[in-house]
Amino acid sequence: MAIVQRWLDEAELTEPNDPNAIALATVDAAGMPNVRMVLLKEIRPEGFVFYTNYESAKAGEIEGAGRAAFVLHWKSLRRQVRVRGAMRRVEGAEADAYFASRSLKSRLGAWASRQSQPLGARAELIAEVARQTARHGTNPPRPPFWGGYCLEPVEIEFWADGAFRLHDRFRWRRSGPGAAWEICRLSP
Repeated sequence: MAIVQRWLDEAELTEPNDPNAIALATVDAAGMPNVRMVLLKEIRPEGFVFYTNYESAKAGEIEGAGRAAFVLHWKSLRRQVRVRGAMRRVEGAEADAYFASRSLKSRLGAWASRQSQPLGARAELIAEVARQTARHGTNPPRPPFWGGYCLEPVEIEFWADGAFRLHDRFRWRRSGPGAAWEICRLSP
């Protein structure tokens, strides 16, 4: 986790936009994969945290499979980190604290958006933001349908670009959260 954090810290100095953006991969009930960009908000000793609407497609797929994967890619550093593991919710005081740290407009937007559901027109969304603003004012609480997930890794791969496509790749693997890591160099 310390290596990922160090690489992310370095990326924050060079990446022009969202160095914490991850491509999160999940699968639906039929096994069809889905991938989308989300923002990694915290790296903890036990895993990687992001926040979302629990009624979204991604949350439904996470809840159904219980597992997910993501990749962090920093073009300017010519590095990437791939992670796979089990998912668990981040709720209660932790999710409340993060929600309160967001901008007011983002908090109201979380109340207004029925994420992943069909929307007739953007004007409908704007009108719902206005309704939620009138309802919640300037200090909206965290919606009951909104919170976080922590991906607890069982596999992390570090990739660094090398000359002539001779990249450095190291896979860290363990049997489950809390187990010892086994480290293996991989061919590029």
